[in-house]
Order: sequence, then structure tokens, then C-alpha cells
Amino acid sequence: MKYIFLNLKRFDIPPELGGVNRLAPLPQWGAAVVTGVQEKLRPLAEECRFPVFFPEAHILGAAGALAADSPVELGCQGVFRQDTAVGGNFGAFTTGRPAHAAAALGCGWTMIGHCEERRDKAGVLAEAGVQDTAAVNRVLNQEVRRAAEAGLNVLYCIGETAEESPRRDEVLREQLTVGLEGVDTADGKVVIAYEPVWAIGPGKTPPGREFIQEVARVIKGITGGLPVVYGGGLKTDNAAMLASIPEMDGGLIALTRFTGEIGFYPDEYIEIIHTYFGK
Repeated sequence: MKYIFLNLKRFDIPPELGGVNRLAPLPQWGAAVVTGVQEKLRPLAEECRFPVFFPEAHILGAAGALAADSPVELGCQGVFRQDTAVGGNFGAFTTGRPAHAAAALGCGWTMIGHCEERRDKAGVLAEAGVQDTAAVNRVLNQEVRRAAEAGLNVLYCIGETAEESPRRDEVLREQLTVGLEGVDTADGKVVIAYEPVWAIGPGKTPPGREFIQEVARVIKGITGGLPVVYGGGLKTDNAAMLASIPEMDGGLIALTRFTGEIGFYPDEYIEIIHTYFGK
């Protein structure tokens, strides 16, 4: 089984407010994403899963637009490290998004450990005088556990920065062993996304096929063969290359257009997927 993930970040914000949403008015944005792709994904539904991570305000709109047996699976962009429990905390988590809330809204997936989340958590810890990457992984582990307890599938993101590149395998091993400690990964509900953080962004050189294949082998060796997708950006120009790597099980799409009116466009999303599958 292959996995093509779509991370819509905060792509709901219109250009006049600094965002990239040219797809639909805000009240209809989540539904527009779903209706723009779900029927075109059906021919590939038997060989690939298509989870989409929405900003939280649009989960209900997206859920309402799902057709019967839609190939689109809903996800949220992270969960809180604590959750509700019968006879325990009833939801006193102001600003937090409990995993049970995500599940109740219709999510089957969540994304944890994205490089942007890792950077934020490291920044908060640094303000407290803590310079400990293991601390970030321990916090993420709490999130992964809460997601698993709520029955959510998890896309767990890992990756090294430029400073960490010389000890890449050590960094990835720590992120995996600490971040997934105590999590039952035998149930098929955890997928790993590899993000080469040093290669993400304008003007940076992405890794080549041999490098990505090598990292995928390392990750599968550490995790006992968990599915691995490329989280550095699945695009039209690298889709065929990534599809040719047997150790890679898919990819993570964000932007579909990187110049001009940048942003997410359903037809371009479908084009990337068709390129990946050689259609």
C-alpha cells in the first residue's frame, strides 16, 4: 500500500491577509478541497491511501463534503499531549486540541513531529533554558500516545537539520526510539515521514535518489519495517524519482504551485499523483 499525504498547513488564509487561498471563500474552503479531488482519486483507491491534514476550522466542512466511500481520509495538524478520560479530565485544555476531539470531528489521522512543530517546541524549551533535543521527542511521544489511544492513525515526521547532518543516523534513531516509545506500531497505524530539513525551502538543493533510498533503509531498519514516505515535498518534478525507490512508500504534498500565484490547486494535486503512479 502507498500513502500520499496532503498537508494544507494554513492555506485557508486569503492573499489579502498574507495567505495563498485562491480556491474558495473561507466557509466553503474545506469542502472545495474534498470535492475537487475525491472522485479523481477513486481509480487509485485500491493501491493508495490519501489522508489530508486540514486546519482545524475546516474539518467539519471537509467531513460534510465526503461522498460515500470517498478515498479522501481526514486528518488534523497535530494533537495535544493530554486528553479527556472518562472519570478524569473532561476537556480543560484551553488552546489544546485533544485527540478525542479530533476523532469526534471525523479525523482518522493526525500529523506529529513536523519540522515546523519541532522548531516551535525547541524554541519554547530554549526560552526556558532547555537545550535538549530528547525533550522535544519526549513531548512528541506524549502526543503520539494520545493519538494512538484515541484510535487515530499517525504520520510521525522525523528529519535532521543542517547542523545535525554529520550525525544524521543518530538523530533519526533518537527521534524514532524516543518519539515512538511505548507505542504499538504493529497495528499498521503509524507511518514515518522523512523530512531533510536542511533541503526544504527556496534555493536549497533537494537530496537525490540514492540519498533518499539510503535514509529509507535506515528508518526501516530502526523501526522494523514501518512505511516510510518522503516528507521533503512530493512534486511533479520528483514524483517519478520517488516512485522508483522501492523502500519509499509515498510522499507528502503541500504546495502544488511554487511560482506566480503559489498555493494548493486540486487539479495540480491530481497531476502530481498521476505522475507518481505513471498515469
